Amino acid sequence: MSVGIVVVSHSAALAAAAGELAREMAGEDLRLALAGGVDDPDAPLGTDAVRVLAAIEEVDGDDGVLVLMDLGSAVLSAEMAVDLLPLGRADRVLLCDAPLVEGLVAAAVQATAGADLAGVAAEARAGLVGKAAHLGVASPATPTSRGAAAQGADGERDADDATTSLPVTGALGLHARPAARIVETVSRFSAVVTLEHADPDRAGVPVPATSLAGITTLGARRGDALLARARGEDADAVLAALRALADDRFGDPADASEQVLASPADDAENGSSGDPTVDGSLHGLAASPGLAVGPVHRLDGPDLPTVPARRVDDTAPERRRLDAALTAAATTISRSRDELTRRAGGDAGEMLTAHLLLLEDPLLLDPATAAITEDRLDAASAWHRAVTALADTYAGLEDPYLAERAADVRAVGAEVLTRLLGIDAALPPPHGVLVAHDLAPADAARIDPDRVDAIVTAVGSPTSHAALIARSLGIPTVVAAGPAATRLTDGTQVIVDGTRGLIHVDPDPDELAGARSTIADQRADAEVARREAADPATTRDGTHIEVVANIGVAGDAARAYAAGADGVGLLRSELLFLDRAAAPDEDEQVEVYGQACRALAGRPVVLRTLDVGGDKPLPYLELPEELNPFLGTRGLRLGLERPALLTTQLRAALRVAAEHPLRVMLPMVSTVAEIHAARRLLEEARTQLRADGLTVADDLQLGAMVEVPALALLADDVVAEVDFLSIGTNDLTQYVMAAERGNSAVAHLADPLHPAILGLVRTVCDAGARAGVPVAVCGDLASDPAAVQVLVGLGVRELSVPPPAVPAVKRAVRAVDLEEAREVADRALAAGSAPAVRRVLMDGPLDRVGA
Repeated sequence: MSVGIVVVSHSAALAAAAGELAREMAGEDLRLALAGGVDDPDAPLGTDAVRVLAAIEEVDGDDGVLVLMDLGSAVLSAEMAVDLLPLGRADRVLLCDAPLVEGLVAAAVQATAGADLAGVAAEARAGLVGKAAHLGVASPATPTSRGAAAQGADGERDADDATTSLPVTGALGLHARPAARIVETVSRFSAVVTLEHADPDRAGVPVPATSLAGITTLGARRGDALLARARGEDADAVLAALRALADDRFGDPADASEQVLASPADDAENGSSGDPTVDGSLHGLAASPGLAVGPVHRLDGPDLPTVPARRVDDTAPERRRLDAALTAAATTISRSRDELTRRAGGDAGEMLTAHLLLLEDPLLLDPATAAITEDRLDAASAWHRAVTALADTYAGLEDPYLAERAADVRAVGAEVLTRLLGIDAALPPPHGVLVAHDLAPADAARIDPDRVDAIVTAVGSPTSHAALIARSLGIPTVVAAGPAATRLTDGTQVIVDGTRGLIHVDPDPDELAGARSTIADQRADAEVARREAADPATTRDGTHIEVVANIGVAGDAARAYAAGADGVGLLRSELLFLDRAAAPDEDEQVEVYGQACRALAGRPVVLRTLDVGGDKPLPYLELPEELNPFLGTRGLRLGLERPALLTTQLRAALRVAAEHPLRVMLPMVSTVAEIHAARRLLEEARTQLRADGLTVADDLQLGAMVEVPALALLADDVVAEVDFLSIGTNDLTQYVMAAERGNSAVAHLADPLHPAILGLVRTVCDAGARAGVPVAVCGDLASDPAAVQVLVGLGVRELSVPPPAVPAVKRAVRAVDLEEAREVADRALAAGSAPAVRRVLMDGPLDRVGA
């Protein structure tokens, strides 16, 4: 057994986030319990001694329990909980005065390494050593296992410090993600590590290698070198790990390229220039269809409110005000992250996770605290000073990528400052067209479709998370419109055509009138489509096309039903596995999948088995870092490598399918052998469930996603092994075109309407037709009304789309004639490029669709 750890926080979200970070660092063996927040939906912030007591009892053992607390009543609640314990057990519970996040991570690593309670507590308190070294103050007591601080109060470095040079070779320099990997690496060791520029002219003050903001503010670019200095018993080991990390470009891929500050090149493949053409238009990439008219509203990043300095006599209340504002901001950001994850998947929330880390960063918290305690400023003035200083440091960096991180600091600063000032933290932008260099997840999480008529970005990709969110909300969007877009002034009237990727600047009155008339017609069509959404989608010649929904959580099933979906074509089960300390057990999965089925009232539901891996890690799986996670252990590959995880999911599906029309779909399949292996696990699960006396489905349909080109090319072999297929055009496109989703530099290549992609769709559909196996499309292409005709013409008979897209896609199906659609598909396959295919769709019989 090992030392147990309890986290006591006013915020359940903060406790969960801190716990998630600790588990990622320490692994599954960590004995950790969380006691965050209170059971009051109207006022969830607070602490509860009974909840703390239950957490202590959960991890109590012979080695003792360390309790870490955030502030104020957390300490009182922890003390009360200990008082409630029997005397013998209370003696082995230690309340620790360490910083919550740094202390928790350090303690977690030490606990899983087998240290005793005193050693774990000492390691937790040593979380302050890095801060002390950076600020030049007296170092906290340091356990002997860690050695002395890397830099003492006098600022002198010890000659015995171990050092090494770390070259920066990644194209983007040492931006936030590599910096986070440095923090993660150093946290696994006990030595105290600082970083500075190797060039003496740029050295400055060393920063602790445990500070995300501190590392990134070094502004290290490609070609620079950093000097890492370590002190402690494992100083040599941590430096060796850092050298290995540097040799691997700190985890950045070998072909990483800088964010494009202009639109893609003006060539025949993308037709985009990013500057006004002779007709006064900007050309970008179509990201979300539709037409909109409105004034430009530029999103330049959050501006901090002006805060005049105010002195106070009593600093204690100001410290409490700052702590409360930080906790409230963390709760709001955490909820936004969860909503963003629900809308567009786990990766989309990554930036907001970084925002949560900023709320714990010493380069923000320490100056703000010092301004209160030493300069006797009120909380708002102190926080404003700290945020402004850090944001200005970022903005002054020469590297444009790192300079843009100033917006993240200001965004986090505004979340806290608005609470300190008592003003609305979520003031909506004016009605109009949102124009930005790029749309970060933090901005996407706040989009109000009732106020934002359209979105235009200078960079970006049609498959980025921001574009996915825009499509899910039905907001016309053009991305990669170039720097000329951000030079548009507020109030400028524009017409945004998200179907063609055009922005018409300063249209004349006749053009405005024509656009508004078209928009009115489209809205009338959309209203008709909504009224008819529950009706079957049948082509003009009588061919039925299933239009089903992609959903992320069981709660979305009711929305899919209300939107008129014929069922669920993709239930992303991985969202059930996120933001938790352990995988859901079989009974919980049965309840969640059953809830989704019940909401669909007998309509079919396709459950995709867990689709995570190197690019979408889960902390409790301890997955190794991969050089190219998109080509690594993902989806079914992971399920077969961890068969207990997949078997539990298959057992739950078999139980639910006994009562509901549930089917199972395997993600990231590359070979027929993988399907065979999954079927064996399915049959073993069925046999065991029956042996346990449980009712199971006699014939659970098993399908596969076609995302890997090899599977599409072997379609005739695959259809003999499955009951259905679903083509994921998002991943299929990035693999066929060798163009990563979300990379602005290759966004013009990642177009699912490229003839190479459409050719694979036909190959799969033809094989399915010969074997009587239905083929669906569940990628974003299915939700584009303009693409419906060509997909039907290629042989697709099921379209799986976000719930809001169901009415429009059904209406597009009803305008299709199958013979005409086949002719259009033939012309599209012969078109030669994605832009040429789009011209085919605009010029062909699709005109009847009105899409």
